[in-house]
Amino acid sequence: MVRPRKNRIVAFDPDVSYFKPRGIPMIDLQEAHLTVDECEAIRLADLLNMSYEEAGEQMGVSRATFGRIVQRARSRVADAIINGKAINIDGGNYSVINEKRIFMCRKCNNTWEEPCGTGRPKNCPSCSHEQFYRIWGKMDDT
Repeated sequence: MVRPRKNRIVAFDPDVSYFKPRGIPMIDLQEAHLTVDECEAIRLADLLNMSYEEAGEQMGVSRATFGRIVQRARSRVADAIINGKAINIDGGNYSVINEKRIFMCRKCNNTWEEPCGTGRPKNCPSCSHEQFYRIWGKMDDT
């Protein structure tokens, strides 16, 4: 029996779900299908320049699984560009999160929020220390 696929965590739900080469009628185009989680993998790895370790953690998968997802996505995008196909972004095993991420500085214990989909912060906004970690849960308003 095959193990069920685990939902990938996606912090960016694309507004645009279709790209096509200019000047070619839709009826004449072949499609390359890109899932939402593959689109997220390209965003994290290529747009935000995250390491596979960081990106895998953000998507809730291992580094190796993230590597397979991004490789498959890059292959499909390359096929579409090289062969003049339309790209349809839809489907996949994913859960969209719209929550803010909470971080805590190891040096000054400052706690702050960052919106999802913006990548890992470079340093603590209070003391500029580069050593901090993510807290899972909600911030107290006390």
